Amino acid sequence: MNKALRENDIVSGPMTERRRDWRKAMSDNVALALLVSGCTVEAPAPSVEMPSEPAASREVAVATTVAFTEGPTVAEDGTVYFTDLGNNRIMRLSTDGQLSTFRQPSHRANGLIFDSEWRLLACESGDGDTVLPRVTRTNMETGEIEVIADAFEGKQLHSPNDLSFDTQGRIYFTDRPGPNPRPDQTGVHGVYRVDPDGTIARILTEPEVVRPNGIVISPDDRTLYMIETEQSEGGPRMIRAYDLSDAGTVSNMRVFHDFSPGRSGDGMTIDSEGNLYVAAGLNRRRGTSETLDTVAGIHVFSPDGELLEHIPIPEDTITNAAFGGPDLRTLYVTAGKTLFSIRTDVTGTRR
Repeated sequence: MNKALRENDIVSGPMTERRRDWRKAMSDNVALALLVSGCTVEAPAPSVEMPSEPAASREVAVATTVAFTEGPTVAEDGTVYFTDLGNNRIMRLSTDGQLSTFRQPSHRANGLIFDSEWRLLACESGDGDTVLPRVTRTNMETGEIEVIADAFEGKQLHSPNDLSFDTQGRIYFTDRPGPNPRPDQTGVHGVYRVDPDGTIARILTEPEVVRPNGIVISPDDRTLYMIETEQSEGGPRMIRAYDLSDAGTVSNMRVFHDFSPGRSGDGMTIDSEGNLYVAAGLNRRRGTSETLDTVAGIHVFSPDGELLEHIPIPEDTITNAAFGGPDLRTLYVTAGKTLFSIRTDVTGTRR
């Protein structure tokens, strides 16, 4: 089990041959940019020696009303879609830097992802009694919105959070209740699978799972990764890994990485080599039991759990990441009011 590294550990700790090779490959090929306002500011390439706040070449004013970014995903034409939770909308950033609203209200959409047919999947917490919590699929050509999950065994979902998919077209998503679930709701934390025929199965639940958050399926469909994000003292703040069967069931749980006592991961994505890119940590305390032991940024882990790289992100709260660009080597990161982009030397996936 890997404990979260402090910043000094990242800078001066022992380095394996794999991590040394990773740094050599990445050091000249990573760039950080601010994108929300449509302007781009280049900064030094992040590496393990990089200070926690990249120095911009000029002052930047983020001229946007975006309140809290989440759920980045990239369309077939390169447009970046992400959620603005504070303003209850889904935003889009075109390849020429034009920012616009795609949908408002978004029914408190959080995690987004385009499936293999370029339909937009969204986890929605709902708008009270008007629109209940659900997972939807939008046909981008017709605009038709289809509800693919809103209940399990006759009881409503609570707050679908994030999602991924496998090569068979099955969708996996996380759901977690609030402090006072209603009798007509499931009442449990859970991870669900939606099959292509619409069948819904709960593949993980309490007590094994507490406050599930980010989720991703490995490129070979053999591993499911899931983040638990519990802010209360002693709660789980870890990435769990499971073997994923051909039937879409999970087994052989192991702790892939434990972020305690720092802030856990939130969302994550995965590259073509199976390395995880996890949005985790804080720059400043926020009145919870979470410490600053987890340094805010993208934490890159190898498939065996080794920390290969830490890419600092200077804004709280970092929430999620997704690959895009014509070569799938641009990593888009949501944090606070800002959408960042990072050029990488490793090809990503769309999961």
